[in-house]
Amino acid sequence: MAAEAAEASLAALSPERRQPGREDDEEESAEGGGGDETAALNGVVASGKVKTNNLDVKVAELELKTEEKEMEEDSTKESDSNILDVSSDYPREKHISIQRHLADLEKLADLKEGEFTMAVSQNTDLHVTDERKPCPLCPEEKLKACYSYKLHRHLQNLHWKVSVEFEGYRMCICHLPCRPVKPNLIGDQAFSKMGAHYHCIICSATIMRRTDMIGHINRHVNKGETESRFITAPSPRSSYRVLKESATDVQVLPNYSTPHKTDSYFNPKMKLNRQLIFCALAVLAEERKPIECLDAFGATGIMGLQWAKHLRSSVKVTINDCNENSVTMIRENCHLNKMKVKLNTKEEDNEEALGDGEENTDTIEVTKMDANVIMHLRSFDFIHLDPFGTSVNYLDSAFRNVRNLGIVSLTSTDISSLYAKARHVALRHYGCNIVRTEYYRELAARIVIAAVTRAAARCNKGIEVLLAVALEHFVLVVVRVLRGPSPADDSAKKIRYLIHCQWCEERIFQKEGNMVEENPYQQLPCDCHGSMPGKTAVVLGPLWSGALFNTGFIRRMLFEAVQYGLDEAQPLLKTLVCEAECTTLKHFSTHSPYDENKQEECGVYIKTPNASAESSLVHGKRKSDEVIRNAAKRQKSESSAEHPAFYYNIHRHSIKGMNMPKLNKFLNYLSEAGYRVSRTHFDPMGVRTNAPLAQFKTILMKYSTPTYTAGQADGPVHLTEGLQAAEQVQAVADIKAEDADFLEDVAATMFPNDYPTHCAAD
Repeated sequence: MAAEAAEASLAALSPERRQPGREDDEEESAEGGGGDETAALNGVVASGKVKTNNLDVKVAELELKTEEKEMEEDSTKESDSNILDVSSDYPREKHISIQRHLADLEKLADLKEGEFTMAVSQNTDLHVTDERKPCPLCPEEKLKACYSYKLHRHLQNLHWKVSVEFEGYRMCICHLPCRPVKPNLIGDQAFSKMGAHYHCIICSATIMRRTDMIGHINRHVNKGETESRFITAPSPRSSYRVLKESATDVQVLPNYSTPHKTDSYFNPKMKLNRQLIFCALAVLAEERKPIECLDAFGATGIMGLQWAKHLRSSVKVTINDCNENSVTMIRENCHLNKMKVKLNTKEEDNEEALGDGEENTDTIEVTKMDANVIMHLRSFDFIHLDPFGTSVNYLDSAFRNVRNLGIVSLTSTDISSLYAKARHVALRHYGCNIVRTEYYRELAARIVIAAVTRAAARCNKGIEVLLAVALEHFVLVVVRVLRGPSPADDSAKKIRYLIHCQWCEERIFQKEGNMVEENPYQQLPCDCHGSMPGKTAVVLGPLWSGALFNTGFIRRMLFEAVQYGLDEAQPLLKTLVCEAECTTLKHFSTHSPYDENKQEECGVYIKTPNASAESSLVHGKRKSDEVIRNAAKRQKSESSAEHPAFYYNIHRHSIKGMNMPKLNKFLNYLSEAGYRVSRTHFDPMGVRTNAPLAQFKTILMKYSTPTYTAGQADGPVHLTEGLQAAEQVQAVADIKAEDADFLEDVAATMFPNDYPTHCAAD
């Protein structure tokens, strides 16, 4: 009966209504494999269930597709939010613009090609078999899909060539909508343009310019933040390097020579500076031991490590830095050189980092605080200041607690202001008015010493300049501290103004006194103001007008340099000795630094091997009035024998149309005329002499020869060239002979017979 009712209902339906049902039955029979049998067994109810199942399957497929699309959109949004979220610390997958090879970008284009073909097929209802590929780092509006050879050229020229490299990875430029630019208003329409940018491999930040990206990566590396938040980044330990200087190992970062104010900085060009400071400390260690010395700006700790490694028990080294990364690196470098580290007055027992029993006595104290704070809290015998730039901000703290007859050395690297390239900065930092002159390097040294003198005088202390060196990239000043208001007044009186003639380069310090002169030009030896219209001179300063070198101290520094084998410092110290005595190498008197007439220096007796126990004074106590009076008499008697202030450049005063004599011969001519003369380290062509500028030019004119013009015959020209070549060869031979004689004399006088022979050869 049920079958008959079903047939009647089907007959009532129109043919148009029955046709789709038959088609569905045929499809079900084809797919199900036995649909007719099930229909015969189950009747009409079974056929109805098949139809509803087909509709459910289609609906389920549509729902799955929509869910997949929503998941893809959510994943892209989440990836973009992860890229822009710099504060998150969990590791994530790297951005597609960060790849190792160019072929990896092309593989990404192959992956994107499948999406492109699917989109085209959905729009056209056809299967597209095109070889065009889209760029993985550019949107479709910027670059349409192109053939593989064009895409390769596009990736190489636009993305790969301007990439930033780091640890084997290339951060390519990206044009995807990761970094939206502010919207621009044109008429009534507002649109936002997507800007090109880079993705940082370390912090996932987006940066637009390539130079900014390079600086961003360098700052990460200098701070020790080389651990990437991406999973594929290497470990930070692989980026460290180990350098060796003066038998001391130091661990540095890859870009150790890039200066940053907040990062550890190791400059290989400052090796000469470190050797000079070491020699000064070694001389002080011979006077009294042990001494407490401070490296206020440790950075990598190379300077303090050299002090402790070579001087050992004679010094108690403290290395300070305010940067946490620098303090960590200093501790690691101490363990690398088998040194104990005392941190926060508690010794660390690290037996693995220690060696033999002798090396266990070497202990370095590492502190993390501001340089002004540590110099206010503690007292030291030797303080070295080497900040990034000027050191005037730390002078008051340095002289606050430095001990009597101690040494303060400072290195200034702000040569742009000291060398008169930024005059407003020099006026702001040093309170000094300067211009560019031929003796600008000595002018820079006197500016720094004047600032040091004022800072010491505020603490009722005077100074004695032991050494002042100004080279291309730094100015080094080493002074000895004399406690008391009288030495402070004597030092402050040596700060004067300088009158400089801009026409003839003549210069002279203003006379002492408070009276205002009607015509300051009368103090200048030249008559440029009378013969030239307008103002010809300027007032520079205030400057230090005293001596720049202490002969006895530099001689002992030379002895220490030879003893420790510091080859780079020996030629400079030899030049400084000649410059301090204002003599040439021929007239250089070589005598031992331990002679009895050189025992007394700055009012203190230097402990010497030949002196008796009664002649040496107990350090730390006040010296008697007799010793101070003798020192004052000695300083007054030697004031006339000080080296002349400033120097002249022989090329700046050459005569047009005349050939100048050789520099060594010209020094001999000035010496034969009765003037004191020497070379200077400030300028390789400079001459330090007490001769007036007029006499200087007269002697230069007397021994100059006229040049031959091109219109003359060729014979004299070739003859003069031969004579000039012969003179050059003879001058080189004379210089070599002088150097050999000097080294022989130094080796014979400074080293007794029990010293090794290789030291005498050095």
